[in-house]
Amino acid sequence: MSLSSEYSCDVLVIGSGAAGLSLALRLAEKHQVIVLSKGPVSEGSTFYAQGGIAAVFDETDSIESHVEDTLIAGDGLCDREAVSFIASNARHCVQWLIDNGVLFDKENSQDTYHLTREGGHSHRRILHSADATGRAVETTLVSQALSHPSIHIIERSNAVDLIASDKPGFPGERRVVGAYIWNRKREKVETCRARVVVLATGGAAKVYQYTTNPDVASGDGIAMAWRAGCRVANLEFNQFHPTCLFHPEARNFLLTEALRGEGALLKRPDGTRFMPDFDPRAELAPRDIVARAIDHEMKRLGADCMYLDISHKPADFILAHFPTIAEKLSTLGFDLTKEPIPIVPAAHYTCGGVMVDHHGRTDLSGLYAIGEVSYTGLHGANRLASNSLLECLVYGWSAAEDIAEYLKQVPTVEDLPAWDESRVDDSDERVIIQHNWHELRLFMWDYVGIVRTTRRLERALRRINLLQQEIEEYYVHFRISNNLLELRNLVLVAELMVRCAMERKESRGLHYTLDYPQQLPEARPTILTP
Repeated sequence: MSLSSEYSCDVLVIGSGAAGLSLALRLAEKHQVIVLSKGPVSEGSTFYAQGGIAAVFDETDSIESHVEDTLIAGDGLCDREAVSFIASNARHCVQWLIDNGVLFDKENSQDTYHLTREGGHSHRRILHSADATGRAVETTLVSQALSHPSIHIIERSNAVDLIASDKPGFPGERRVVGAYIWNRKREKVETCRARVVVLATGGAAKVYQYTTNPDVASGDGIAMAWRAGCRVANLEFNQFHPTCLFHPEARNFLLTEALRGEGALLKRPDGTRFMPDFDPRAELAPRDIVARAIDHEMKRLGADCMYLDISHKPADFILAHFPTIAEKLSTLGFDLTKEPIPIVPAAHYTCGGVMVDHHGRTDLSGLYAIGEVSYTGLHGANRLASNSLLECLVYGWSAAEDIAEYLKQVPTVEDLPAWDESRVDDSDERVIIQHNWHELRLFMWDYVGIVRTTRRLERALRRINLLQQEIEEYYVHFRISNNLLELRNLVLVAELMVRCAMERKESRGLHYTLDYPQQLPEARPTILTP
């Protein structure tokens, strides 16, 4: 088998959202960086994030208050040290965004930022750019990365697997030395030699039938890290956003939590409110409580959806704060200023992931994981609103600092083993992939959704094991494709999610099981080891 390397760099960043691009820009002043994007460079969860970024900018607020709100939302399972680390470094990391050109909304005086409030927060501390904060962040970072001479962006390419130095001829400790890349334009697997690899691939919500996430959120980084020998944690905690638009033409359109922060009410089809019946914080309760309440009312009434209503607010106020949402709804025949909007919960955020330390280091030397792909201890059993983009920025900074030091010590690998596809054929049965994809997402929704039971989890695991056998046989015998790679990763992450859920013999945060409705006295993370 011949040896070759099509690409070579100091740092390979797999993923082009807020985490990956902020890290790339910080390192590119002194190092050569390749950013791998599965779709167009701006396509990802960051671009579609509506709400904002949580950080203490108000004099009446405090870092301690931000920490406490996060711990409460995390239902006893957050790592306090990690929460304090992120909250303490929030302001300077957000200021870095501002210095790089991101424009957040200001009050009329133009001297202070307009801060909104979302569920679980005790203060107004959400910096935002109208209702399209993610777009403002992503477009700014993409623009800077595209024009940077030391950053090379490869679009429409998938990372297949990591390459570790556990082959003959690699000296020293086991470490990551690169990755295999599926170039969809050339329909060829290429190699990328790198002294450091950073996973910034986002979450895995596409494992569910209904999700707010873009198609690229297929758990790739979690699956690759697991196959490379890294631990994962807390994958039973999948956050279902309470308010996704219920409409056949816009199944993944999110209605931001900031709507409820600014006074929107949740209502039954008959127009009555129900959240005060479930929690004294009503519409501003954390997402796990709101999602379960909506799910409960839908099942109790046999209703297809519930409704979100902000029409009691002045139209000018609504259109000024939520122009993107109002425009999108208008194209679908809804008027946000005059009527309730039909909503359902949908899978939104993966709170667990690849285990890392405060610098984003995984169990494999030279491999880092930042953003939604990682488990830092910040989110615990439920993520507090607008802490996700913050986590991306803080770990983009802290990992970049650590990588800069690591690169001073680690040598460059000369050659990597080329991809071998000498024993595979072109498939004439690609419909199998589509059938398996739909089956997986449907039974994950039914069996590993908002409310679970041991029997449902056992059924899911049996189905997953059968799918894995089929997919592995297909993977071995046929040339790869984008759908095959995503399905292979999703079914593995689904297994890890179910295994984590089966180990947790309690209900806590986002994991609610009818068989163990009470909490255990001591909260512990669920850790899986390959």
